[in-house]
Amino acid sequence: MAHSWLLFLLPVGGLLIVWLYQFCGVKKSRGTNLVLLAIRSSQPLPTYMAPLIFISTTITHLFGGSAGREGAALQIGGSLGYGAGKLFKLDEKSLHVMTLCGMGSVFSALFGMPVVAAVFALEVVSVGEMYYSALVPVAISCLLAAGVSNWFGAQPVHFTLVAVKNIHFLPFLQVALLAALCALVAVLFCYAMHLSGYLYQRYLTNPYIRILVGSAFVIVLTLLLHTTDYEGAGGDVINRALNGHTHPEAFLLKILLTALTLGAGFKGGEIVPSFYIGATFGCWMGSVIGLDPCLGAAVGLLSVFCGVVNCPLTALLLGCSIFGYSGAPYFFLACAISYALSGYTGLYSEQTILYSKFHPQYINKKAE
Repeated sequence: MAHSWLLFLLPVGGLLIVWLYQFCGVKKSRGTNLVLLAIRSSQPLPTYMAPLIFISTTITHLFGGSAGREGAALQIGGSLGYGAGKLFKLDEKSLHVMTLCGMGSVFSALFGMPVVAAVFALEVVSVGEMYYSALVPVAISCLLAAGVSNWFGAQPVHFTLVAVKNIHFLPFLQVALLAALCALVAVLFCYAMHLSGYLYQRYLTNPYIRILVGSAFVIVLTLLLHTTDYEGAGGDVINRALNGHTHPEAFLLKILLTALTLGAGFKGGEIVPSFYIGATFGCWMGSVIGLDPCLGAAVGLLSVFCGVVNCPLTALLLGCSIFGYSGAPYFFLACAISYALSGYTGLYSEQTILYSKFHPQYINKKAE
């Protein structure tokens, strides 16, 4: 952020990422989807994916690509967990547990929230069925990872919500309306991510050309907007939104820049961008409907996150972990509504939704 000229090296970084993946023999990068598939099947998860995604995500962030970091964490953790299981010659079922432990522990170390990380690892693979057989090892892994991370000086993410004082009926209605709108934003984000990848690959079959064109899009848009708000994960913008300050168009521009970045072949996560999108949309729309913009930003962050990953329990625990328990009733309602109204869309196409969101019916379908 202190060296704005680095943005112009984004094409060079993109070419390096493509070359690294081809050098390692990865013809089609499946990202977090590969980790989810490895947990449910005999799909191997190469250990070299850990340093590969680490380097690639670092390059994307260094040169101003719009992406998060948790996608790298899930893939690094999954690869390391799977590799450790192979090292000790564990059977296939135990390999699945080790992969879950890896996913949760790196996520826990990154955000400093072991409970959230453990529940997320158990909940995200198959919606409607949690891997309780892995509960003890995943819990231990996440607690140890958070402890080690904290020992090295990493601070857990936490915000103070001064807007939540007493629970009233009118704010409940406003939160319900905002959560319903956030569900639509979550669907829009998922479709934008899927569509960008599809269009890039259809019209630009050469991965080197594809990432060069994507770099050009990101550079030109950033210059036209005259701001660095959409580079990287955007933590400072999230902070501003949670303090009641944002621009109405911020969430749409973040959707566009993230889709252009990741669809072109850059590496990174989608979850922190979903925080950005939800916080900025919630802050703006909250003020429009009469809800305190700070509370609106918090509800928006949790609702969009819940809508894109289909994990209501994780979203609720996330809200309580970073905002405190005073707003828990609002968060609970928002997560429930967003989960239901976001339908069967999701960021991860290998995520399985086992039960209908509207009827007590077994459907066993992939996220759209």
